[in-house]
Amino acid sequence: STLKARPAKLHHAATNVDREDNHAPGSVVSVMKRVLTATQRLDNPINSDEAVMQFFPFRRGRTESDAMMDRLRDSIAQNGFGLAAAEIRGSGATIGFVGLQQAGLEPVLPAGTVEIGWRLAPEHWGNGYVTEAAKAWLTFGFEELGLPEIVSFAVWNNRRSTAVMERIGLDRDPDSDFDHPKVPDTHPELKPHVLYRLSRSDWQGRAGRPDTA
Repeated sequence: STLKARPAKLHHAATNVDREDNHAPGSVVSVMKRVLTATQRLDNPINSDEAVMQFFPFRRGRTESDAMMDRLRDSIAQNGFGLAAAEIRGSGATIGFVGLQQAGLEPVLPAGTVEIGWRLAPEHWGNGYVTEAAKAWLTFGFEELGLPEIVSFAVWNNRRSTAVMERIGLDRDPDSDFDHPKVPDTHPELKPHVLYRLSRSDWQGRAGRPDTA
C-alpha cells in the first residue's frame, strides 16, 4: 500500500542503505513503503521462532502476527516512521524488520521517546544486516525527523541485542535501567531491562556532521 505520510523522506530512508563492508554477502535495505502485512509474510515465522523470541514472554501465531504487522503499517502511515520490512538488496528477500517507533512506556520513559528496534529471522543473523539498517535509521531519525535522542532497550542479558546497540553508537545508561511494565509477573526473569541512548549532538559529533538545527 502507498503511505500517506512523508513519501519523499520515506523513500529516502528506504533507499539510502549501503553496506560499508564490501566483503560481506549482500546488502540490506529497510523498506518503509512496504511493511510486513498478511500479504507480505516472512518465510520464517519470526514472531513464533523460539530463538528470535527468547527474551519475550509470548509467541505469536499467524493471526496475531498479521494483526501486529497491520499495526506497524498504520503506525508508519500516522507518524511517518515505524518498524519496516528489511529486505536483501538484489534478491528482495524479506528477512525481518528494523526501524524507529514511539516507545510508549510512560511514565518509565518520557512521552515522545523514540526507540530503535529490530527483529530478524535467525538464518540471517551474523551478517551485519541489522547494524547496517539501524545506522541508516539513525541517520533518518536525526537528519530527517530532527529527533533530539533515540533510545533502545533489551532484557539485561540479551547480549545479542545490546551488542548491536553498542555497534551503532548507543551508550548504556545504567541509571535509567528499568523493570518493563508490560512483562507479566509470570516471567520475572524478563522484567529487568537495560537502556541505551544516543543524543543527536553526540551522533553528529561522532559522524562529523554539522549541527543544522
